[in-house]
Amino acid sequence: MSDTVSLVAMIISELLIAGLFLFIRKQKKGQLKNIFMTMIFLMLIWTTSMIMQILFKNTDVDPFLFEKISAFGAFPISVVILFLGLAFSKNKMKFKWYHGLLFIVPVISIIMAITNDYHHLFIIEYSTIANEMVKGPYFQIHSIYSYICIFAGVLCLIIYSIKNLGFFSRQSLLLIIGMIIPIAINLLATFSNLNLSVYATPISYSITVLFFALAIFKFKFLKIAPVALQKIVDRISDGYLVLNEENVITDFNKTYLEIFNQRAEKTRNKNIFEYFEENGINPEKYEKAFEKIKDSNETVKFEQKVTGLNKYFTIEINTIWQNKEFLGKLILFKDITQHKEDMLAIKRNQDMLVERERLSTLGQMIGGIAHNLKTPIMSISGAIEAISDLIKEYELSIDNPQVNSEDHHAIAKDMSGWVDKIKNYLEYMSDVITAVKGQAVNFSEEEQFTFTISELIKHVNILMKHELKNAIVYLNTDIQCNDNTTIKGNLNSLVQVMNNMISNAIQAYAGVPEQNIDLTVKKQGKNVIISIKDYGPGLPEKVQEKLFKEMITTKGKNGTGLGLYMSYSNIKAHFRGDITVDTQEGKGTTFNIILPEYKN
Repeated sequence: MSDTVSLVAMIISELLIAGLFLFIRKQKKGQLKNIFMTMIFLMLIWTTSMIMQILFKNTDVDPFLFEKISAFGAFPISVVILFLGLAFSKNKMKFKWYHGLLFIVPVISIIMAITNDYHHLFIIEYSTIANEMVKGPYFQIHSIYSYICIFAGVLCLIIYSIKNLGFFSRQSLLLIIGMIIPIAINLLATFSNLNLSVYATPISYSITVLFFALAIFKFKFLKIAPVALQKIVDRISDGYLVLNEENVITDFNKTYLEIFNQRAEKTRNKNIFEYFEENGINPEKYEKAFEKIKDSNETVKFEQKVTGLNKYFTIEINTIWQNKEFLGKLILFKDITQHKEDMLAIKRNQDMLVERERLSTLGQMIGGIAHNLKTPIMSISGAIEAISDLIKEYELSIDNPQVNSEDHHAIAKDMSGWVDKIKNYLEYMSDVITAVKGQAVNFSEEEQFTFTISELIKHVNILMKHELKNAIVYLNTDIQCNDNTTIKGNLNSLVQVMNNMISNAIQAYAGVPEQNIDLTVKKQGKNVIISIKDYGPGLPEKVQEKLFKEMITTKGKNGTGLGLYMSYSNIKAHFRGDITVDTQEGKGTTFNIILPEYKN
């Protein structure tokens, strides 16, 4: 290679490296960028010194002087290539003090090159033609160490690239070619008779740097997941986004693009908040989540509706760490639209069943209520007749001289007595109407108030009086706590639950009269326990296993099992309580409603 050709080639290499330096300088901050900038800076020192050597070749200046200058750029490059491979394969490398030890050999090599005139351990006889140069013993040590570092660094690059995207990916091919070029040229210079100049090596390394830069920056193959995992995540039903430290989207799977009808080129390298704004997604919850997971392994989960897509998603956000180094954030999108629609359909069907059960129970109750109201109405009618008679008697006594003041007081007293009785009858009727009205509202109402044990038992007694009387079953009430003990929730819902259990207890006796049901209310710690006990045949073992888990009944075609199933759901959801059962075949059943006591 002539000096002119070498000079042109070196200048072209210098320009390419300088252009690459300017290009990478504009890239976003990152460890990989810093390592590349270091490598390019060293290459600029190397190529500049070689250009100066060619320009001053025919002067009195010693050409080996420029070789000494180039050592400051050329010798550390092998270690920088190793760091590049490690940083690329680990995504982010944490430098320790012992990494600095790798520069010991390059530093010694620089010293040996600078002081070569005194010992000639590095170069015995210098020449710009590689195969004419006589190398000293230390040169072999320097070369072996440099090749080990270069091979190790490039091997990390290639292995990670192949694992990540397959052996024949563009990135892998670029890395392999970039590695082969300088090694091949150095081998040719060492073991062949070709008259290659010392400028061939820096030129070949310049080409290598360009290939590496294209592989890493141009094709943007900095992915975290290896190929097998990438294929899997592209097939899973959940979409994901990976963000870097600056909240820029660096990765995603195919599912995400399909869910949100997006294209890869319009998603990658976008700031997440700008991206959400463009796609009509409210970023407020994400900002709060990012703040919450900062410097932690906590996972934040929430639901969000994307109005533009009319879809519901469960969003999970957490951080990605490697060797205690923060790498970025992971956002998972689980499409729960179908689940939401199914739950709404189930709720509609459940509400229909509950309403049907409520109306059926209400229908049975109306007959008893009519009977309960008939007695006070007849009593009021009789009281009115009695008062009418007293009014007539009083009217006739007005002009009767034989009627004294004591007689007037007696008539007034009788009238007042009948009025008091009417008040009691009206109060009873009002209680009955209030109780019935409460049961006529939708069973699924979530409105909550506070009520006392006294109010609860009063409603139950009113509504169950007729059914108990007809069945000739006695309800024995035992209040073992203060009547004013307070519970928070929907009074009518709890009355419905208790009435259902008492009705079940009545039916457990199968028409056998003169039986008892015990209703006990007591406090245990912070809870109020309402127990409803019968002395019937108990529940079969197969029923016990399915109780509260599904709708099951012992009434055959005459029951649905919905009442007890919904009672359990109601106590759990609306009262944050529980229902337990204690039953033995042939000895009876006790249902315990456990409710938290309300404290002001």
